[in-house]
Amino acid sequence: MSRRFTAGAVATVTGLALTVTGLSVPAGAAPSSSETFTVVAEDGVSAEAALAEIQAAGGAVVTRIDDVGVFQVTSDQVDFTDRIAEADTLIGAVEQKAIGRKPKLDPVEQEALLTAINGKGSGKDKGSGSGKGSDGKGKKMDPLDDKLWGLDMIRADKVRKKEPGDRRVTVGVLDTGVDASHPDIAPNFNWALSRNFAPDMPEVDGECEVASCLDPVGTDDGGHGTHVAGTIGAAANGFGLSGVAPNVSLVELKGGQDSGYFFLEPVVQSLLHAGRAGLDVVNMSFYVDPWLYNCTANPADSPEHQAEQRAIIKAMKRALTFAHEQGVTLVGSLGNNHEDLGAPRTDTSSPDFGDTPPYPREIDNDSCWDLPVEGPHVIGVSAVGPSGKKAAYSNYGTEQIGIAAPGGWFRDGFGTDTFSTFPNLILSTYPEKVLKEDGLVDADGNIDPSAEGLVFKECKSNGECGYYRYLQGTSMASPHASGVAALIVSKHGKKQGRNGYGLAPDLVEQHLYRTATKKECPNPRLQQYRDEGRDETYDAYCAGGRNFNGFYGHGVIDAYTAVTTPLKSHGRP
Repeated sequence: MSRRFTAGAVATVTGLALTVTGLSVPAGAAPSSSETFTVVAEDGVSAEAALAEIQAAGGAVVTRIDDVGVFQVTSDQVDFTDRIAEADTLIGAVEQKAIGRKPKLDPVEQEALLTAINGKGSGKDKGSGSGKGSDGKGKKMDPLDDKLWGLDMIRADKVRKKEPGDRRVTVGVLDTGVDASHPDIAPNFNWALSRNFAPDMPEVDGECEVASCLDPVGTDDGGHGTHVAGTIGAAANGFGLSGVAPNVSLVELKGGQDSGYFFLEPVVQSLLHAGRAGLDVVNMSFYVDPWLYNCTANPADSPEHQAEQRAIIKAMKRALTFAHEQGVTLVGSLGNNHEDLGAPRTDTSSPDFGDTPPYPREIDNDSCWDLPVEGPHVIGVSAVGPSGKKAAYSNYGTEQIGIAAPGGWFRDGFGTDTFSTFPNLILSTYPEKVLKEDGLVDADGNIDPSAEGLVFKECKSNGECGYYRYLQGTSMASPHASGVAALIVSKHGKKQGRNGYGLAPDLVEQHLYRTATKKECPNPRLQQYRDEGRDETYDAYCAGGRNFNGFYGHGVIDAYTAVTTPLKSHGRP
C-alpha cells in the first residue's frame, strides 16, 4: 500500500541504454547499519579514480553510471558525506532520502479544492471550464473531449485530421509511473521502452506491493504520471477522452516514488535511458528537493548541505545535457511557487525532508537553480486558466520561461458562474486503484458522492472501465506542451535514429516558440489576485513585450499552427 500526501491526492499544482556496472538492488535492501547515497564525481575524473576515492571513504558501489559520473553507494560510516566532500575527485554525496516530489499545491488552493470536494463549495460540473463549450469546429473524437477546454485553447482538436501524431514518435513520462491498463493509455503504451528506476521505499511509500519492491512496468500507485500521460497522448478511440497527440507512443520512465518523492539517482537513470533509447520528448512535471533551490555555496547552509546541492546540480545538468545531445526534447513545469524565477524570494521551506528542519535561506539567483526546469535545454512551461490569465500559483519570469499552456485554475472566471468550479481544471486519465485509496471511488468502483463533478467513469460494453479526474498546476501545463512537441516531431521529423524517426531538439523548441500565439502582458503589468482571495505575495509583474514576456514566454502553444507552418531549419524564434 503506497502512502501519499493528502494534498497531492486531492489536487496537484506547483515540482535520465544506460551504462550500469554492478548489481542494482532495491532501496532499503542494504543492511540496516548502512545508508544509501548517490555520489557525484568532479568533471574530468575517471570512473576508476572516483571508485578508489569512494572505497577509501568507506563506501561500497552498488551501481555506476559512467556517462555522467554518478555512483550509487552504500556505507556504514557515520561521517561518509564529510569524507566524500573532502575527496579531491568527488563533488559530494546525496543521501538516498526524498530529494524531490511532484509540484505541490499551495495551501490556499488546497483549502478551496477540499472545500469543494466536501460539498461546501460550487464544484459541480457545468460543462466546459471556459464557460463557452466547444465551438463545434474542432474534431471531437471521444465523449469527454467536450470538457477539455485545453485542447480548444491550443487548437489541438482542430488539427487532428492533419496530424494526430505518429506512432514512431516516443514521449517519455518521467513521473510516478503510468497505468498501462487504463483503456485510454493501453493502445499507445510502449512496453518495450518503458522502465521503472524507482523501487518502493517503505519509509516513504508504505509496504511494498511486490517482493522485490520494484513495481511492474505499467503501474502507477501515485496517479500523477497517469494524468500527465493522458494529456499528452490518450488514445482517440471513441472512448473516454483523447490527448493532445493521440497517436504517439507513451513511454513510462518511473523516476518518482509512489508517494511523489523523487530521488536523484532514479531521475538520472531515467534521463540516460531516454537518451540511449532514442526517445523524442520527455516530460518532467516535478522539481528537485529537499531544496526548493539547489545552491552551490549558500552561506546559510552547512558544508555538508552545500556539497550535497553541488552534487545534485552537477548530476542533473550532466543528465539533461546527455539526453539533449541524444536527440531528446526536454519539457518541464515552471513550478507553483507563484514567484519570478529570476528574482526568487527567501526560501523558508528547505530542506523539506530529513532530519534538519527548514530554515530561512536568501537565494542568490546566480548560484541557485530550481531543477530540472532551470537546467540546460529544458523548455519551461507556465500555466494559464481557461480565461487565458496566468494562474495565480504559476511561476513566471523572463529568465527561464519558454512557453505558456493550459494548466487549470480553480478560481478562474471571477464574476461568472464558472468561478471556483472543477471544469476550470484539467481532466485526464487516472488509476482506479489510487482513486479507491483516496476514497473518491468505492470498493465496487462507484464514484463517491463527495467526488461528483471531480471524477468521471466511462465503461465499455464488455464491462471494461476507465476513470478520469480533474487536477491543476504547471504539472498539467507541461504535458500540453510535450504533446505539441510530439506533433511537431510527427509532422516535421525525418527518418533517423534508433526508432526510425526524429527531429533535433533545438528545431523542435524553435518551432514551438515561433508558432505560439503571442500574448501581451496585462494592463496594468502588475497582476493582482485580490478578487480570487490572494494576498500581495501573489502579486506578479509581467516584464517584456508581445513577442516574449515573463507570463507567457513566446506565447501560448498552438498545435494547429505548429503542424501547418513549414519548419525553418535555422534561426531563432
